[in-house]
Amino acid sequence: FWEVVSDEHGISPEGLYKGDSDLQLERISVYYNEATGGKFVPRAILTDLEPGTMDAVRSGPVGNLFRPDNFVFGATGAGNNWAKGHYTDGAELIDSVTEVVRKEAEYSECLQGFQITHALGGGTGAGMGTLLISKIREEFPDRIICTFSTVPSPKVGESALFPPLRH
Repeated sequence: FWEVVSDEHGISPEGLYKGDSDLQLERISVYYNEATGGKFVPRAILTDLEPGTMDAVRSGPVGNLFRPDNFVFGATGAGNNWAKGHYTDGAELIDSVTEVVRKEAEYSECLQGFQITHALGGGTGAGMGTLLISKIREEFPDRIICTFSTVPSPKVGESALFPPLRH
């Protein structure tokens, strides 16, 4: 997602504008804050109940774009268990996540809503994801929440990324 949005707006992997059209900057504040030195930083919070995925994002092609404080993660993961993501491990981490959400909302001049990308299977995306959505709804009742969800596949088989869809 961030590779495509950055490319559309002419933002380099270092967060600098390298585009060639004023149109690229016209609505850039929807997805980016402009920091010191003309660096554009995504308005994004990245969270997981285990640190491995955050390490993968940070070491990936757009990992340097993100504000380091906006990576919020646990230590052990939820083991694809919805209840652990919603009631135990996720509940322990949710206050840290909502604090970062509050800070990002304060940076916004005119907050319209939230885009949430998460999985519908497993502990973090499904369990903690529904917990996060309910917390955002409580704190920002008049703002739009739009979710983009990945669905488990019955064809992929069991893996940590795509647990099977059970009927």
